[in-house]
Formats: sequence, C-alpha cells, structure tokens
Amino acid sequence: MLAAERHAAILRELAVRSAVRVTALARTLGVSEMTVRRDIDALEARGALLRVHGGAVPVGSPSAEEPGFDVNRTRAGAAKRAIAAAAVTLLAPGMTVSVTGGTTTYALAPLLSRLRGLTVIPNSLPLADELHRLGAGAPAGTAPQVLLSGGSLTPSKALVGPLATATVSSLHADVCFMGAHGVDLAAGITTPNPAEAGTNRAFAGTCATHAVLADAGKLGVVGLARVVALEGVSVLVTDHPPDAGYAARTRILPATEPHPSPEDSP
Repeated sequence: MLAAERHAAILRELAVRSAVRVTALARTLGVSEMTVRRDIDALEARGALLRVHGGAVPVGSPSAEEPGFDVNRTRAGAAKRAIAAAAVTLLAPGMTVSVTGGTTTYALAPLLSRLRGLTVIPNSLPLADELHRLGAGAPAGTAPQVLLSGGSLTPSKALVGPLATATVSSLHADVCFMGAHGVDLAAGITTPNPAEAGTNRAFAGTCATHAVLADAGKLGVVGLARVVALEGVSVLVTDHPPDAGYAARTRILPATEPHPSPEDSP
C-alpha cells in the first residue's frame, strides 16, 4: 500500500472516530507501527490531524475548547457502548451511583435502567432525560430514582458550578462514573472547563469507587483544568490497553469493542 493510500485510510478512520491508535492502524493497514507513526507525523505536518500519545485525534481540539454534546455523541459509538457495558459490572442492584456529564457516560443510560433499585445522581441533562424516558411505564420500584443537581449548563450539557458542587458534596455514592476530556500520566484527569473540574472533584470525593470512563482517544490528552491525579482514580475503564505506566497508577478495566453499528457514523 502506498503512503498516500495509508494517509487516506487514516483520515477516513478519524472521520468516524474520536481517535485512532497506532497499534490498531498497523493491524488494519498491514504495516509496522513505525510506518504508522511516520504516517501520523506526516499528516500532522500537513495539519490534517493532531498526534497524541499512542495515536492521533482530529485537529481543532485545544485544551481550553469544550466540544458540544451533540458534536461528540456519534463519535466512537461502539467503543462507548463497550466501555459502558464493562463499567456496569462494578454495580449491584440497590446501589447509589453518581454520573458526570459527557457522551461516554451517556452510553450508560440503557444499562442503568435495567438494574433494579438504583439511585442515580447525574449532572447531565441528556442522561437524566434518557433515564426518565426509559423508566416511563416500568413497574413500580424498578426504574432508577434520579436526583439531578442544579447548576450552570456547559456546552456538553452538564450542570456545574457552585450550586451543582454543593449538591454533589452533600450526597454519597457507592460508585461514581466520570467522563473525561483527557487522561494523562502526568496531568491526570482533565477537562477544558474549570467550573466542571470543581464539580467533578466533588463527585470524586463523595464516592467509594471512582471509575473514569475514557475511550482510547482520551489517553495522552491534556485539558485546561485538572480534576484529580491518576492515582486518585479507583479504576480506568477503556477500550484500548494503555501503556504500562497507567496500570502502575490505577486499576485498568478493559472493554472489548463490539462490531460498529450505523450509529457510529457522524
């Protein structure tokens, strides 16, 4: 395969995913990882993508830019569903679970609705709406009880700020499922929104198990504001095995990505 053909294939992958990984591309293209790294370097030099640890992401995602919920919702859909399926294995009926905003955590909705007697504390309006929709008409006592925080709405449709932080800080959860803009060995869990960072720290500080849900495209990415250090995370749920450095700092719960569905197209 010629270099131009490989470059086109890499960009096609980025058009429908939030990130591409060197190891996966090497298998798909039938070339060495070194060749893929050179291809990514060449594409980055053209401004066609942004190289990150272990792969590449689309351009136009600086650390302080917060993408909207609807923009990200259809990216890496299969990976997000796989991550959600792995994450709910941490739950049992009757637990209290808090959930931060984002499109990865949104994928939890249909799975949470099937667990009997859950109490769910989300700061995501789309997740709260979806849980309400899925619970409509369910037998009494089976649908999750939803306690929604107040606060200011972000582009990702999460409620953050002093009011949200105060509400979250007054409650305790068995498990917190947290989305992330970036997960990095040095920077930890980050977000482009400082107000969201404060609210998410409250989520992390009021749970027994803190689980961060992040697809492969989030690894090595650093946002403007830090939430917690990687050592402060109980478990990282991801669809791609990260470098050994991550496993040395937190437990890794791998998610096996299912076959893509039509929902994965933008």
